[in-house]
Amino acid sequence: MELLAPAGNVEKLRFCYAYGADAAYIGLKNFSLRVKADNFYEDEYKQVAALKKAFPQKKLYCALNILFHNSELDRLVQELPYFKCYPIDAFIVQDLGIVPLLQKEFPNAALHLSTQASCINREAVKMYRSLGFSRVVLGREASLAEIAEIKNAVPDMELECFVHGAMCIAYSGRCLMSAYVNGRSGQSGFCSHTCRWDYDVLIDPAELPGKFRIPDGSAQKESCTTQNEATSSQSQNTIGLHDANYARTLSQSGAMLLRERQRPDEYFPVYEGEQFTAVLSSKDLCMVEHLADLKKAGVDSLKIEGRMKSVYYVAIVTQAYRKALDELNGTLLPGEARPFVQELYNVSHRPFSTGFFYNRTEADVTTHGESHSPWQLAALCGSRLSDQAMQDILRKGTELQERRHAEYSALIPKAQQAWNERAQTQPDRYLPAVQEKSGWNMYQLEALNMIEATTELQLVLPGVASVPFLHEHFLLVNPGTGEVYRWVCAGHPCVIYTDHVLSDSAILRSHVEQQL
Repeated sequence: MELLAPAGNVEKLRFCYAYGADAAYIGLKNFSLRVKADNFYEDEYKQVAALKKAFPQKKLYCALNILFHNSELDRLVQELPYFKCYPIDAFIVQDLGIVPLLQKEFPNAALHLSTQASCINREAVKMYRSLGFSRVVLGREASLAEIAEIKNAVPDMELECFVHGAMCIAYSGRCLMSAYVNGRSGQSGFCSHTCRWDYDVLIDPAELPGKFRIPDGSAQKESCTTQNEATSSQSQNTIGLHDANYARTLSQSGAMLLRERQRPDEYFPVYEGEQFTAVLSSKDLCMVEHLADLKKAGVDSLKIEGRMKSVYYVAIVTQAYRKALDELNGTLLPGEARPFVQELYNVSHRPFSTGFFYNRTEADVTTHGESHSPWQLAALCGSRLSDQAMQDILRKGTELQERRHAEYSALIPKAQQAWNERAQTQPDRYLPAVQEKSGWNMYQLEALNMIEATTELQLVLPGVASVPFLHEHFLLVNPGTGEVYRWVCAGHPCVIYTDHVLSDSAILRSHVEQQL
């Protein structure tokens, strides 16, 4: 089975390939559903072409998966010469109107049907095959049993399935609210216009934090009160929704619920976090433990969701599935993939589920709350500096040390004492100079979050799940001055001087203290 990873920009594309993806999918500006992803534009095709050359066995798929208005179709035609600069192996589309155009202009590129087309039955797959598609990205609602039936009916069609990442409460990205609330699917012509119904936002007293708890509040959901009722009860303690602290605590407590007025016994969680509100929020999909079942059903490509995710997320998740696949295929011994699979819990995620693959009950369970990770991306390592470049930085360190020594020696004792006091109280003013260490090398480093002397760090590499990265094994150096930083953050010019052997796809992650 192919492993297909998401690439929201050139940097992520490199990490997809380096951490084990067989193929990656990208979007191009204005023609991809993930408009908030960085996507690709201008002369980035040169970097993509270089990556394809560096990873000759890897494939590149391009998502043109929006539905095109006439104006967008005209713009697509104008952009075709630019698209041809990319080494694209296949296009992922849902709008059949652009199929003849792509077949004419890109005769060597395959056509993959987007999951947005909601293809979940064998007859639809046969029809798309007749139109020239070589692969169907099945709708997420297809079960393993249905996938097996489709493969048996159309064995020459490649089938691709999402196996990891965020899911939508909607049907392949389309509204499923009616079906979710009362079993009448708008996709089947039975929409009950659920979005237009009347809803109450309720408060479960049992879930309220102690000091905000409504006096004599029942612990049963049947006794939930509306916000207005809660405000009235809280007024006895002069605390109400007008109180900013109360409102913030309430919205983040998990005590808020949504209820349609004609269905008093059904409750849906509402949770507000930093710059988001989760209503009818799905669990994340995770099929890493069930790859054998996917293979048995006839799945040809395993797709990871997340073109808007971070480099760190892409690397960790891609490597976990790579190792799990290698173990399934016998190139790793049983159990060798386990440390990599466990890393899936070290990236931001919501509770995992198996989606629709086994039964829809699992997919219907909602969740709430913001996703968290115990680690965050601290820095990205780049290529190793040449010996000459490293010696130039070491020379700057030596010159800095000699210059300071000369300046210090020229001072009278009282001025030297003042110098010493400043060095104690303002340590960033007199950073130490880097000195040569036997067996150490320098690498480019892009700091993305704060790294201090007390920061707990781990190193992640292709083929390495994670290892502690102790501060005595590296120095963070200013390449322009030869000074050794006490701390760095985003924007600081920096190289890392270390006795570890790094690659240009190495990641430094730092431990995050969870906020309770």
